Amino acid sequence: MNVATLTAKDNYFEDFTAGTVMRHARGKTVEAIENVLITNLVMNTAQAHFNEYAMKQHRFGQRIVFGGVTAALIIGLASQDTAENALAELSLDKVRFSNPVFHGDTLYAVTEVLAATPSEREDAGIVHFRHWGVKENDTVVFEGERRVLIKRRTHWAQR
Repeated sequence: MNVATLTAKDNYFEDFTAGTVMRHARGKTVEAIENVLITNLVMNTAQAHFNEYAMKQHRFGQRIVFGGVTAALIIGLASQDTAENALAELSLDKVRFSNPVFHGDTLYAVTEVLAATPSEREDAGIVHFRHWGVKENDTVVFEGERRVLIKRRTHWAQR
């Protein structure tokens, strides 16, 4: 089997150009189970994520989704276009959560390619992305930058 046939043909290192902006195709509605499960698995004890009664008294009037869940969903939604040919996730920084996410909100991801630079490896290069997460009404809820080591077509496309 040719492993290269398992991924898209347009997301190797050579395909990423600084300034390109992608609105990723899929959206994801946030379910309560995702928030509660991940919040508890990482032992986040903030009442805002799992105490509905306490949050009814809060300015939001309901539980808010843990930022770790929001970030994971946005990176996941962007991954089909930005990580199918990834060899390593190198960094995630400049993360900001600008608006709350609630159960039932549908999230979408938008990505800008900030840079594509050679790496020490001849079979891969480093792509620097900026990701945004937006709700169904285009309210920005997440922003972060990510660097990924991505396969070069010249070394991997025929494998």
